[in-house]
Amino acid sequence: MIIVTGAAGFIGSCLVRSLNDAGYYNLGLVDDFSSDRKKANYSGKKFLNIIQRSEFIDWFDLQNDSIDFIFHLGARTNTAEFNVNVLNDLNLNYSKEIFTRCAKYQIPIVYASSAATYGAGELGYDDDHSIIASLQPLNPYGVSKNEFDKWVLQQNQLPPFWCGFKFFNVYGPNEYHKARMASVIFHGYNQIKDEGKIKLFRSHKAEFKDGMQQRDFIYVKDVVDVLMHFFNEQKHNGIYNLGTGEARTFIDLANSIFNALNIKPEIEWTDIPIDIRDKYQYFTEAKMEKLRGIGYSKPFTSLEDGVKDYVLNYLEGKKIM
Repeated sequence: MIIVTGAAGFIGSCLVRSLNDAGYYNLGLVDDFSSDRKKANYSGKKFLNIIQRSEFIDWFDLQNDSIDFIFHLGARTNTAEFNVNVLNDLNLNYSKEIFTRCAKYQIPIVYASSAATYGAGELGYDDDHSIIASLQPLNPYGVSKNEFDKWVLQQNQLPPFWCGFKFFNVYGPNEYHKARMASVIFHGYNQIKDEGKIKLFRSHKAEFKDGMQQRDFIYVKDVVDVLMHFFNEQKHNGIYNLGTGEARTFIDLANSIFNALNIKPEIEWTDIPIDIRDKYQYFTEAKMEKLRGIGYSKPFTSLEDGVKDYVLNYLEGKKIM
């Protein structure tokens, strides 16, 4: 059985679709299934079991001999979450419980880290293990992810194969439930439909003009392709960046949405909310040499092509991948 935690969420549900498309139906889906908010993301998928997140650790101990691989993508992903106890419980301690069991029972694992671990980029965006202990994330979410990366690198007993991926700015179908934490593409599309314009954060730093903040935006289909590659290969342990390697501006992003809809661009500037203003990343760009160096050669989707596919083939009908 292949376990996917966070299986009802954004990236997890897209991965389940990719596994189904590859002929894998022996899946155990782990998530918080207590509400119907994410039901559309998994209701059309093929799987063996649904396991509540709160029950999974005990279930794991009882059923470990039936588990062949774990994708641990579940997390508290709200970057504006400042309850450290919640983040420690869900992102750090829960992940330790899973990883420890993967080592004990010798089960391969791929897990989700985050580009939020890089903070303001003082040390750059290099996925060299040697800098992980020195990174300074800007918010408690990034701290929780980095603390787990640090912990993993300190372990002596390890799974037979393990990888962590620092996801950069992922966008694409199945993020409809994420509300405030959904991508700018999702919000921008809806703003155009409702008001005919897109709202972007103005800059609060003199060295950046409004809209010239840059992020490494990566299409969820590319993320899933990389995860499937490592699932199939099961070699080259380590923590890797997962972005495109090319930072793009938010103006580029907005124009991509307008162009996909064949609408003349109109942008309204708004202040970055106070609760995240001093935790806001103005630039991120993944160094991708490490991933390329181990043989992953598939090109990443351009921002323009990814936005066009997302807008026309998913957002226009709120379709699920």
